[in-house]
Amino acid sequence: MIESFFIVAKQVAVLFFLIMVGYSCNKFKIFGEETVRGMTNMMLYVVTPCIIVDSFQRPFNANDLGLLGVALFVAILYHGLNILFAHTCVYEKEDKRQRVMRFGLVFSNAGYMAFPLQEAILGKDGLFFGAVIIAVFNVLLWTYGVWEMSGSLYHGGGNNSKSRQLLLAIRAGFINPGTIGVVVGLIFFFSSITLPEVVGKPVRFLASLNTPLPMIIIGFYLANAKIGKVFTDLRAYNMMFIRLIVVPVLLFALLYLMGIRDHVLVVALVIADSAPAAAATTMFSAKFGQDTLHSVAVVSYSTLISMITMPLVVGFAYWLTK
Repeated sequence: MIESFFIVAKQVAVLFFLIMVGYSCNKFKIFGEETVRGMTNMMLYVVTPCIIVDSFQRPFNANDLGLLGVALFVAILYHGLNILFAHTCVYEKEDKRQRVMRFGLVFSNAGYMAFPLQEAILGKDGLFFGAVIIAVFNVLLWTYGVWEMSGSLYHGGGNNSKSRQLLLAIRAGFINPGTIGVVVGLIFFFSSITLPEVVGKPVRFLASLNTPLPMIIIGFYLANAKIGKVFTDLRAYNMMFIRLIVVPVLLFALLYLMGIRDHVLVVALVIADSAPAAAATTMFSAKFGQDTLHSVAVVSYSTLISMITMPLVVGFAYWLTK
């Protein structure tokens, strides 16, 4: 048990030091907000699709396909659990704060935080299942996430009918870098197509940015956070306790009771669901006019606390399934 904890804690510590690089770059004015926005866009539109496509560069086999199906089912299940907890356990007097808190509970940092840890602990096999989680995350982000933050299914301006809004929301849910990357990766997986080296090598190089780039981005925003109020907000503690401990432990218990014991699959899923609040909490809060300052504090606060909770939760899952 102790060994499993230290395996995970070591990898989390590596990520923490990378976060401190981003923090220092902000404090010493090495780069600014515009650079980070460019880095964020590069992660979203270039690095993430490359990670996903590269993770599917493997020969097709029925066992992997079955496990992918399980990963898809569980990813939908735990997002459903998050939504259930968000709407039964999170209540705020201010609507803008409530929307931020619920969004932060539902959406974990499944890309920026979980992907690097899945790769560090489980290798490309971890990313193989992590890609499915990212697909579900993106579909819900651009449908439920938009609805939660804006109050409507689609927030694209114009006088669109409800049916038109629904169609636009569905389109946004399925046509985005994460889900497109999964579709392309699955085509390669089912057909056992391997990218030629002249293409595959650049894809792998870009995918390797997955670990340092998002951690630097998180660190940069962490340096801007004024999180004093959140540390004294008991309701924030309640939300983070559910986000970082209750749901991932409940998810692991359900997997265990269902007889799902595949080490890589279970640990990859637990990593994704034990990650802190998604960076999209702040991006969507700013986009839809919610309590952006509170969203920055929630993301930063949960990221700091996750440095302790992730080794405990993930280490426990790692130990029981090894």
